[in-house]
Amino acid sequence: MLQLNEPLADLVADAAAGLHRSFGIEPSVTAAAPGRVNLIGEHIDYCDGFVLPFAIDRYIVIAAALNGTGNARIASSHGGGIATFAVDQPQVEGEPQWANYLRGVVQGFQQRGHHIPGFDAYIVSSVPGGAGLSSSAALECATATLLEGLLDTVLDTREKALLCQKAEHDFAHVPCGIMDQFASAFGKTNRLVMIDCKTGEPELVPFENPDLTVVIANTTVHHQLSDGGYASRRKNTEDGLAILGKASWRDVTSVDVEAAWDRLGDPVNRRARHVVSEIARTRLAAEALSRNDFEALGPLMAASHDSLRDDFEVSCKELDLMVDIARRIGRSGGVIGARMTGGGFGGSTVTLCESDKAKEIATVMRDRYLAETGLDPQIFASRPSQGAHLIGRAG
Repeated sequence: MLQLNEPLADLVADAAAGLHRSFGIEPSVTAAAPGRVNLIGEHIDYCDGFVLPFAIDRYIVIAAALNGTGNARIASSHGGGIATFAVDQPQVEGEPQWANYLRGVVQGFQQRGHHIPGFDAYIVSSVPGGAGLSSSAALECATATLLEGLLDTVLDTREKALLCQKAEHDFAHVPCGIMDQFASAFGKTNRLVMIDCKTGEPELVPFENPDLTVVIANTTVHHQLSDGGYASRRKNTEDGLAILGKASWRDVTSVDVEAAWDRLGDPVNRRARHVVSEIARTRLAAEALSRNDFEALGPLMAASHDSLRDDFEVSCKELDLMVDIARRIGRSGGVIGARMTGGGFGGSTVTLCESDKAKEIATVMRDRYLAETGLDPQIFASRPSQGAHLIGRAG
């Protein structure tokens, strides 16, 4: 069953209604930022690699207005009461924990010399949390965009994305790379965001063929990236690079990894093999897209998933099952390629497929997955969508 994406206009209306319900005021500024999926290039954004994500048609929307105090008061459609914290003094972590993402972004603006006025805000979201779709990056980018509106200022998009990344490092303690925030900030309709994670430069790659779409399947097995699994994989890659004596993973070849296999030791050697091979696969995927050779993406996506499963060990049985179901549907059923996406340890898969077969593909994936796991997945389709923006100012 293919779930429909809630129109952005409806989310905006819901946020305005929530703000009025919670604080009795109308919004003066409303900001939206999308989640993201990564078509290919996983766990290499912190390894100077290339990644190929896009902004999905699922958003976090924040409606807000100034309140004349030195405090921010934030309510959410997910409940949990009103988070209140001072914005006229340095930020510290506090409760509820979800508000730490906002505190981190506020701190980023403060460190750039901005005085943040007190405001009331209401948050709504259609980005599933814990699904590997970067709901945290969407919340950070929506908050930063909201502050731009409240302060009547505009940050350079790259600077805004890096500010949001630092907020996640410092206030959520997840040592993420740049991909999630860059995809949410730089996303454009019908464009993938090819990011060179060594230079920090994004390039928009056309994805205009209406006959193709991406089916995103949330396994509903939720992961927590701050529990150590992500950090340990990142340390493995740092250790591997130090053993190889190279300045960057871009300087490492598969021959280098094989020659140092025993010296690297397990699991660092397998982590290294994933990084080098995934960088190569992402380059090949970008080349295939540039010549509209979508069929070439299937084998690359398959090899990416297998590497993440076997060498990087961030998949799980539910992700493997969802990918396997898509693979069994096969090219004759409209599937071009499938793989896990995001940090792993649960979350979502992406299936590149023919648009007119997306509903049938989603139904088969849902029914077979439910039958084998007893879990009812969230499955929806998306094409590349608009990145973070103020409502009414989508440039």
